[in-house]
Amino acid sequence: MRRRSSLTSLLTAGALAATVLLTSQATGALDTTAPGTGDRTGTHASADSASRDARGAARHWVNTWTSMPQLTEPHNMPPAPFTEDGLVMDDTTLRQTVRVTVGGDRIRLRFSNAFGGTGLPITAASVAFPEGGKAGTDAIRPGTSRPLTFSGRPSALVPVGAQVVSDPVDMKVAPGANLAVTLYLAGGQASNDITSHPGSRTTSHLLRGDHVTAEDLPGATATNHWYFLSGVEAWSAKSTRAVAVLGDSLTDGRGSTTNGNDRWPDQWFDRLQARRGTAHLAVLNQAAGGNRVLDDGLGPNVLARLDRDVLAQTGVESLIVFEGVNDIGTAAATEAAQERVAADLIAAYEQIVTRAHAHGIEVHGATLLPFGGNEMYDDPAGHRESARRKVNDWIRTSGRFDAVIDFDRAVRDPAAPERLRPDLHDGDWLHLNPAGYGRLAAAVPGRLFR
Repeated sequence: MRRRSSLTSLLTAGALAATVLLTSQATGALDTTAPGTGDRTGTHASADSASRDARGAARHWVNTWTSMPQLTEPHNMPPAPFTEDGLVMDDTTLRQTVRVTVGGDRIRLRFSNAFGGTGLPITAASVAFPEGGKAGTDAIRPGTSRPLTFSGRPSALVPVGAQVVSDPVDMKVAPGANLAVTLYLAGGQASNDITSHPGSRTTSHLLRGDHVTAEDLPGATATNHWYFLSGVEAWSAKSTRAVAVLGDSLTDGRGSTTNGNDRWPDQWFDRLQARRGTAHLAVLNQAAGGNRVLDDGLGPNVLARLDRDVLAQTGVESLIVFEGVNDIGTAAATEAAQERVAADLIAAYEQIVTRAHAHGIEVHGATLLPFGGNEMYDDPAGHRESARRKVNDWIRTSGRFDAVIDFDRAVRDPAAPERLRPDLHDGDWLHLNPAGYGRLAAAVPGRLFR
């Protein structure tokens, strides 16, 4: 197993710190950290520098949940009346739930303004456990809400293109738990360019006024998108490490159950938790529907977002690359165009491996799934299928990846290998249903991550 160098870790931490511009909009911030171990205003002491807990066990920060930041498309903007001309979420409370992977004794959250047209002013924020531990609910369990602070301040202004990391919060979080994160924007964000993750497959809630500490949000407007929240980190055992997944809609979970957390990375995490030798692994889903390796689509291309979505994430020591079908499917259905896109994908995979290895990260290549029968991607002459097979042959035989995960073999129809099994897709012959995603989860060799 390759390990990151101390210099790399210091540079990553410094880059994150340099992105943060904070502003105080109120006084009387609550100190939610333990005596003698919490961060102090204007410093990054204590929690970051302390490497052991009260019992002497080694600890470190590890990302336990992520969502890939994207520029929000017009049809994915907050529903009326929360989007106005040049203004979003004015005097609005936003509550959203996320499911972490590994647990920890403390957590901290990341908020992104990567695509915002103006600074993102967070007036107040909190984190709690949702009522009943459920995803997608607007209610929180009484007595569990904790205010978030930013260098000891209750408010933050996230600059254009930047992110902000909250102070640590003492909150014992179990593996696989759902968290409810609530934001209040007193003046909204003064732009119609905002950052979100549209393919949340999880319900969020919007309500006028400041309800950050409210136990429920009666009359709130529901929307199935995440906004602004891009990561949760856990203060976990030193043995805990993260596996990042670069992917498209097949990893983002199109065809999975809203509020069901049954995308293939979720189901794979459940399998990891069931085995003692892999229970220490966090799974970071860095995928978006429509994303591509070579060219921008829905979100930046993989080569452009690799630093942000993998190399800068805390605790990542392994990477799964499962992307490329959208590059093949959107290239012209000619022999020349498909030969070119296959060659370009192979070159891009080599670049990903080279860049990740430089940071001590192992890279596992996943084969691309068939799409025969899909109206958009299948072509009568079979040029795109030829390109897919050429790419998969290279993934399986080149030896460039540290290991191969054969997703293609797990879900293709043995009688017609250019198609998915009929019982495993969601009706479009491209995306899977929860049972199909379960097949992908089961196809990841357990030996790779023990």
